[in-house]
Amino acid sequence: MTPPTVTADTDWELDVRPRKTARVAIGIATGLVVLFIVVALLLRSSATGVYFGVSDQIAMVLLGFLLGGGVLLLARPRLRAGASGVLVRNAFGEKHVDWKSMRGLSFPDGASWARIDLPDDEYIPVLAIQSNDRDHAVAAIQRFRSLYVKYSA
Repeated sequence: MTPPTVTADTDWELDVRPRKTARVAIGIATGLVVLFIVVALLLRSSATGVYFGVSDQIAMVLLGFLLGGGVLLLARPRLRAGASGVLVRNAFGEKHVDWKSMRGLSFPDGASWARIDLPDDEYIPVLAIQSNDRDHAVAAIQRFRSLYVKYSA
């Protein structure tokens, strides 16, 4: 695998992101932040016998943002494909794969997301194409496979 080349966003012929998972992650992250802000505001007025200061309230708000940011990692996956190869971004990393070094894209039975098959039974999970996106996932796989035929020859 070679490092990704610097290309403009317009050079990608396919750009796929998850839909349902991203929407759910944004909703949960927003809910966590709101919940922790409300809890922080209520800390001062609770009669628990423990004194909560402003620093405790700030820490609660920061904790809410930290947890919300962690949930938003589920909305980060992306698959981009073009003449220079395929760029797969999952929750924590990004990998660039040349067309000639891959065997194709598969979606095994019962799997939650697709994967790029590599030589020697290795693969890269593609969290951007998920089974819960249904028609969006099917269209992305068909478009990817047409690009694979075009560039791997």
